[in-house]
Amino acid sequence: MSVQLIICLVIFVLTLVSFILNKIPLWVTAMASMGLLYLTGCLTSTEALSGFGNSNTIVLVGMLLVAAGFQKSSFVDKLCDKVISLAGGSFTKAYAVYIILAVLLANFISSPVACYTIICPLIASLCDRMGVKRSKVMFPAMVTVVGTCGVLPLATAVQQAAQATGFLAAYGFDIEMSAMDYFIGMWPMLLIIPLWAIFIGPRQTPEIEMDKAVVSQVAGRKIGGNGLSKFQDIAAPVIFFADLIALIFANQIGLEVWFIAFAGGLLMILTGVLDPKTCMKNIAWDMVLLYVGSLALGTALSSTGAGDVVGSLVSRLVGGTTNNYILGAVFFLVPFIITQFMLNRAVIAVFTPICLMTCQAMGANPVGLVVLVAAGSLTAFLTPMATPAVPVAMEQGGYSLKQLLSSGWLITILISLVYIFYTMTVLPAF
Repeated sequence: MSVQLIICLVIFVLTLVSFILNKIPLWVTAMASMGLLYLTGCLTSTEALSGFGNSNTIVLVGMLLVAAGFQKSSFVDKLCDKVISLAGGSFTKAYAVYIILAVLLANFISSPVACYTIICPLIASLCDRMGVKRSKVMFPAMVTVVGTCGVLPLATAVQQAAQATGFLAAYGFDIEMSAMDYFIGMWPMLLIIPLWAIFIGPRQTPEIEMDKAVVSQVAGRKIGGNGLSKFQDIAAPVIFFADLIALIFANQIGLEVWFIAFAGGLLMILTGVLDPKTCMKNIAWDMVLLYVGSLALGTALSSTGAGDVVGSLVSRLVGGTTNNYILGAVFFLVPFIITQFMLNRAVIAVFTPICLMTCQAMGANPVGLVVLVAAGSLTAFLTPMATPAVPVAMEQGGYSLKQLLSSGWLITILISLVYIFYTMTVLPAF
């Protein structure tokens, strides 16, 4: 084990402890962590600063502006009134409509943070209208977006299958994976996670009284009216839905998700929906800095070889077992835990080869285990390092890291049990 890896792990532990204690702002901890990683040589300057130009960061900022502009329009209130009316005045029924919408968006749009920032203004308006604390539902909604992304055999699942097929070919397997393999192995999430988010999640999340200034900043709404002209009030929802459609058909129109989010945010400013002098207030910069710093920590863990160390330990742990469920537990739980602190793509890149080499040595069918590696690597929602959707949820709901952990323990157990026992039953290795 190298000196840099040891230093990186020490900084990682200290950062995690500071996140949990929450004695200083989370973004300050994240930035301090990034600085220490650079000073100790765990990160180059390029690696340390790469988070500011990361495509997910651009998506995060752009979609926050799009969401802020949309939230200012009267369309949001009218839509909220309509949903509440159709729900018979029931918050749970109205909230369930938005959760179902979140599931659909998560399977049409490949970016969970883009999906979440689309759904947030709608849920925020519903909470404010019906006197429900946002903290009761923002975390469950985020888990829904992250946990159901790529389950249906649509664009995201097709991309995952293509990547997996490339790994299989590289390691000598004459097998091609399809989007249906992911759907077969993951479809229960389309029921379990939304049902938890609607009926159980809000009971586990805390009631947090957010400061009115923070609520105004998060929502992008001016107190006492939306302050928009008739043209701007029409332009805001038009830009929002145009951005939504572009995100859904990003592959077909040949545009990257980051550019669509960037263009949408810019249009909100150019049309005057967001005042150029004050629009920067609609971006929660502490949330952005938290994500950038967390991204740097994940990059350091990856570049110093932490993933390879864990991978070799997993390989020895598996040994020669032919028990489907033990194999499933290892290849789901380890990536799921590691992805809370490392980039999910890096975790997939490390653990898919380990999975395939293990299957090669034992003569096992790799399809189910490859699905579990992807599910574990992409379904992470307990720390701000897991996905940029988590810092958004922390800002929208006012959560601390400790509150995220206490709110997410049950759904984590449910997801793990279903993936291990269901997926390895329908797609067994032996």
